[in-house]
Amino acid sequence: MKIVQQDDLNFLLTNRIPRRLLTRFMGWFSRIEQPLVRDISLAVWGFFSDLDLSEAKQTRFRSMHDCFTRVLKDGARPVEMDPAIVASPCDAIVGASGLVTDGQVLQVKGFTYALDDLLGDAEHAESFRDGCYVTLRLTSSMYHRFHAPHDCRVESVSHFPGDVWNVNPVTLKRVAALFCKNERAVIRTRLSRGGHALTLVPVAAILVAGIRLRFLDMPLRGAERRTFACDASLRKGEEMGWFEHGSTIVVFAPAGFQCCETVVEGMTIRAGQALLRMA
Repeated sequence: MKIVQQDDLNFLLTNRIPRRLLTRFMGWFSRIEQPLVRDISLAVWGFFSDLDLSEAKQTRFRSMHDCFTRVLKDGARPVEMDPAIVASPCDAIVGASGLVTDGQVLQVKGFTYALDDLLGDAEHAESFRDGCYVTLRLTSSMYHRFHAPHDCRVESVSHFPGDVWNVNPVTLKRVAALFCKNERAVIRTRLSRGGHALTLVPVAAILVAGIRLRFLDMPLRGAERRTFACDASLRKGEEMGWFEHGSTIVVFAPAGFQCCETVVEGMTIRAGQALLRMA
């Protein structure tokens, strides 16, 4: 009963509020560079989370946002260079993973969503028939930049405006097809090895409606869906972009790939560690 009540309170406090308005406010507030505001904000953030800045390249931050999007020291995230391995693009907690079954993907146990709804393209979704996926959830205190999971070429990016539901486990159990409702980007890549398609879907969330990509010279925003043609070559481990806070990335690979045996739900994984294996 106590757990149910705690979940109810968590859901109410993080979702039954003006989500978009609060997100815009936090986007503004987090960029304030006044030292007192910055110091108090970082102290409160550290008190309520397991924030660890020991790996950060810089020791002083201009604002809370500057800390959110921090760069790490060189070598802090070694990359698994085995060419048969697709590396994790980010630090995260592993969520649902497995095979795409009849066009459906697991959000959490008992809740599925249609892949073509997430990707907004039935033909694109069909390319992952019998493929596999891994959901990677970033918490607020984690490193928020994400990296190329393999040597690849980015072919296009589609930005979908949407809601900003929280993406924590409590909300995932209550809001059907949440990832299909939230703001997101669909990043289509092709691996240098074998020409395989690999798609990453960064999903925004409350306080986090900001996805930035290093190879696009504009922020992803706007009220209408937009698709950008790209031709950006990235080396494995090279930075792709960042969230303005923390959120989720869902990685999709075609048939012939499988999740590495070490990747299990609930584990913490770091950018560069083994995620998927080519058959």
